[in-house]
Amino acid sequence: MPELPEVETTVRGLATVLDGQVIARVQMNRADLRRPFPVDLAQALTGARVTGMGRRAKYGLIHTDRARTMVFHLGMSGRWRIDPEDIGKHDHLVLETGEGRVLALNDARRFGSVDLVDSDALDAWRPFAALGPEPLGDGLTAKYLAAAFKDRIAAVKLLLLDQRIVAGLGNIYVCEALNRAGIHPEREGGKVSRKALDRLVPLIREVLNEAIAAGGSTLRDYVQPDGELGYFAKDWRVYGREGEACTCGGTVLRIAQGGRSSFFCAKCQK
Repeated sequence: MPELPEVETTVRGLATVLDGQVIARVQMNRADLRRPFPVDLAQALTGARVTGMGRRAKYGLIHTDRARTMVFHLGMSGRWRIDPEDIGKHDHLVLETGEGRVLALNDARRFGSVDLVDSDALDAWRPFAALGPEPLGDGLTAKYLAAAFKDRIAAVKLLLLDQRIVAGLGNIYVCEALNRAGIHPEREGGKVSRKALDRLVPLIREVLNEAIAAGGSTLRDYVQPDGELGYFAKDWRVYGREGEACTCGGTVLRIAQGGRSSFFCAKCQK
């Protein structure tokens, strides 16, 4: 599933074509993705001007001058294609700007979603209402995590993946950040020291910003809107590297946590 850096990269790519432009045409080539398209999607967007782009957790936001925001989620394999030569069978939503640029939301597995939300009610929208702070925002601090983890016996890896604690963190980048911080993924959240959390928070931001700068990680079907594959995967230290050497000289191990694979080094992560 595309994680925060992939969604951020997608939003930034779309903004170069869409921000400030009028949406001249909206075409839906099927009735639904994971759930039906909003019934008034075409009416709400046709003729609307895009006033800004954004991201909340793993959702992309397209704001318009009609005080409506189109919220999209890429699901497992969704991606936006910019000015495709042809509209394919998996291009389920197509937007055309007044300048004639074409953007196609392609989702072969149809696990993504598209919603319309009143812009001034975004924070109260049900999927957003319970989300924790953004990992790249000022709300994520060591003090905040210490309070959120207090007396918790759940593994720190699972707590960081809880969107109610931190919004947008996914499996890849939690594995990477914990490795850089020297924290074992199975350590109880309540037993992670404040000193360790002081290390962890800037390293979460570091790994996310590196991935964004690199264009996102190549994972399954993910590509940037311009068709370029992300390439942060070549810099993964532990994710997907079971049996290989860690930078400390130890060996990368894999365990299952919460139905996901956790990759770590027992030598340097305590």
